[in-house]
Amino acid sequence: MDLLSIKEPSFLKSMSNEQLEELSQEIRQFLIKNLSKTGGHIGPNLGVVELTVALHKHFNSPKDKILWDVGHQSYVHKILTGRACQFDTLRQYKGLCGFPKRNESEHDVWETGHSSTSLSAAMGMAIARDVKKEDSYIIPVIGDGALTGGMALEALNHIGHEKKDMIVVLNDNEMSIAPNVGALHSVLGRLRTAGKYNWVKDEMEYILKRIPAVGGKLASTAERVKDSLKYLFVSGMFFEELGFTYLGPIDGHDYNDLSENIQYAKKTKGPVLLHVITKKGKGFHPAESDKQGTWHGTGPYKIDTGDLIKPVNAPPSWSGLVSETVRKVAREDERIVAITPAMPVGSKLLGFAEEFPDRMFDVGIAEQHATTVAAGLATQEMKPFLAIYSTFLQRAYDQVVHDICRQNLNVFIGIDRAGLVGADGETHQGVFDIAFLRHLPNMVIMMPKDENEGQHLVNTALQYNDGPIALRYPRGNGYGVKMDADLKTIPIGTWEVLKQGTDAAILTFGTTIPMAMEAAADLEKQGVSVRVVNARFIKPMDESMLKSILEEEMPVLTIEEAVLQGGFGSGVLEFAQEQGFHDAVIDRIGIPDYFIEHGSVKELLNEIGMTKENVVDRILTITPKKQKRA
Repeated sequence: MDLLSIKEPSFLKSMSNEQLEELSQEIRQFLIKNLSKTGGHIGPNLGVVELTVALHKHFNSPKDKILWDVGHQSYVHKILTGRACQFDTLRQYKGLCGFPKRNESEHDVWETGHSSTSLSAAMGMAIARDVKKEDSYIIPVIGDGALTGGMALEALNHIGHEKKDMIVVLNDNEMSIAPNVGALHSVLGRLRTAGKYNWVKDEMEYILKRIPAVGGKLASTAERVKDSLKYLFVSGMFFEELGFTYLGPIDGHDYNDLSENIQYAKKTKGPVLLHVITKKGKGFHPAESDKQGTWHGTGPYKIDTGDLIKPVNAPPSWSGLVSETVRKVAREDERIVAITPAMPVGSKLLGFAEEFPDRMFDVGIAEQHATTVAAGLATQEMKPFLAIYSTFLQRAYDQVVHDICRQNLNVFIGIDRAGLVGADGETHQGVFDIAFLRHLPNMVIMMPKDENEGQHLVNTALQYNDGPIALRYPRGNGYGVKMDADLKTIPIGTWEVLKQGTDAAILTFGTTIPMAMEAAADLEKQGVSVRVVNARFIKPMDESMLKSILEEEMPVLTIEEAVLQGGFGSGVLEFAQEQGFHDAVIDRIGIPDYFIEHGSVKELLNEIGMTKENVVDRILTITPKKQKRA
């Protein structure tokens, strides 16, 4: 059928299983073709084609609420709800979002880009439904990787206790982004191989009730027999003990199996867990055979070969530079241990894991746990390196405050994907970490101007023994600068002048330094002499240099690829006020007070005015004696 003509999913109601199978193949080919051009989360979506079609066939969205945990498997849902015609704009500026988006469609009832939230949200919706005396099904879809998140386990506990009507779909593909780890993964493994356990309890109960009653003893015995059957037919009974009716394991690519179990779930009172087994990447061999997580989400690729389309001879990635420098230092320091919350591939820690298998720990999707594990290691004189994306560090904020900073522990936090990340959009932009870390006592925050300084700051962090220290680094690749052969340490809290100037000063760091240097060069041609400072230590600041600049009565412009509220520029303003520079002219450029959506980083920077041209205009504005030449 013409996928572009789909407006909403009700057409599925009249389709036979054979027609649904044909539709599934069309959807897979559509995804493989379109994502080869735009990139995106191909592996997760190829794995849930039949599951998504079956859910929309047997439920009535949006009256019935289908919630996608993490959201990176929602492309099929978007096709079935009328958005196939927008897939050429997927994850592009002003185009189709790669995650559920409430203002895109009434069928997107829950927005998410972080894992393990769907069950809690579904519980809230179920409570609201019952309070309002409405009649609808609530269907959260959560992956086996996301189920390791503490929030998901908290929600399971509450849902099972309250006995609310809800159908939880456990999409079990044995992967999150990378292969799953942990004891819960092993529990699911036993369930996968234990065989079917659906209606056995009910059928046995029916048989037992037909036996003529012979006093209370037989009735009591029959009840115990019925209850014991679950232990006979399913290994572990993890979900049943939590208060769920467990159905499965179910073949997530078989419409007969899906339909039969969904219909049974709809008739069952209380919380039900449908354990659905799917194959991540199904239908596209490179994604289907992926064992490391490379095809979880990609850029453009060649359909015929599966080769990823990447720049030729590109400089090393920032993630790789940091992790490989940690690995290099770890050869000389056995105290160094690496920790990641389910991101060994993205954080480029596979090399470290191969060389130091006993010193590398992937704790699964459990950012809070990862952070406190690092704290525990530090209490024992170890040197933990916690590699975590900026957007995911948000989830461990209390652990950073309470367990690391309060105890002033020597934990090195590698804040990956700091700044704008582009196509993943507002759920993943790493723009809040400076604001939520800068005010914490004992915390040091750094960001390098290039790879060479980056390796030295990694070494600085690993040699630092006076408390927690964090290094921010962006998504993508470095600049290809010449690298020093030997590592050195950089004195904590020191800045460097990259260009001398006397009319104004630009204070910035990391990815915005090239823009500042270009703006300063343009201003020089207009007769404005601008000093450019690499403020690589965001906290503590180089107070000596900053005080000197303010004493020279130079106007100051701060630039940061992070939120302005509570950010680096705020710190400069606070310092000026505390030191009595009440007449100082200080302007700031940074991320404004709203969530930045998806698009290329360049497009997003243009949208918010973080451009060379705006820097030039702002400097000219705060240096009134220097007029822009015609």
